[in-house]
Amino acid sequence: MGGSTNAVVHLLAIAGRLGVELTQDDFDRTGSGVPLLVDLLPAGRFLMDDLYRAGGLHAVLREVRDLLDPRAITVTGRPLVDYLDEARIHDPEVIRPRETPLLEEAGIAVLRGNLAPDGAVIKPAAASPHLLRHRGPAVVFDSVEDLQARLDDPDLDVTPDSVLILRGCGPKGYPGMPEVANMPLPAKLLAQGVRDMVRICDGRMSGTAYGTVVLHVAPEAAAGGPLGLVRTGDIVVLDVENRRLDVEVPAEELAAREPSPAMVRAFAAPGRGWERLYVETVGQADTGADLGFLTGSSGHRVSRDSH
Repeated sequence: MGGSTNAVVHLLAIAGRLGVELTQDDFDRTGSGVPLLVDLLPAGRFLMDDLYRAGGLHAVLREVRDLLDPRAITVTGRPLVDYLDEARIHDPEVIRPRETPLLEEAGIAVLRGNLAPDGAVIKPAAASPHLLRHRGPAVVFDSVEDLQARLDDPDLDVTPDSVLILRGCGPKGYPGMPEVANMPLPAKLLAQGVRDMVRICDGRMSGTAYGTVVLHVAPEAAAGGPLGLVRTGDIVVLDVENRRLDVEVPAEELAAREPSPAMVRAFAAPGRGWERLYVETVGQADTGADLGFLTGSSGHRVSRDSH
């Protein structure tokens, strides 16, 4: 079905609390080569009701049964694969057979480079194929408010080749790491017929959104990540096949730059309470964006009476 970028951060957090070894790279290693079989929005044409009508999730899983761990059980105590024998595809337009996939490889890809030393994720199934390898000048927005104020300005210096960068939306910068990374396209480009551009953000995006959007950039700008040092006009290179995300700025020049004052002013700076505790202890997206003191399994034993 193309995978879920949100699932990456949530499962990393769950694994962290259970003391299970799981890394961001595991999602690329085990899932990036999975074929896209379901022609479902945002990666395709149909809706969830069509998926149900065409045979549902079991019909999809039956096509990739060889990729499933036969020992994995469901809440019934029986292996998941035991429920797939009777599944059938009733509409091959919605659910493609394994031998005729929409895409041969469509799972989550994990990118690294001097813009994302600790990783970033992209959902190739929801991206435009011609943008999966792209080089263009950055157009930088220092906050969600900055994006909203300038994106549709007719005088904004932007072209279809530009790379839109929104920063300050990670776990620390915008506490909670909201789903704001699916930046709209500039109005003047929409009027020209442009329907997708490369976009990069340290925040999250809804699974129902379409586009060539790089998410969960780590470290985030508010944690001192290099995304906070990019300037409008810098050349950004996205190469999904080679799992790279870079800015063409010499390392020494990048290290000598100071963060944008407007960006720093937009970061959350709570003085007290839960929000301050959160900002001071939250981890980065590549480890699940969970609070540091909640990671590691503590077991089920209750040491004293609970009243």
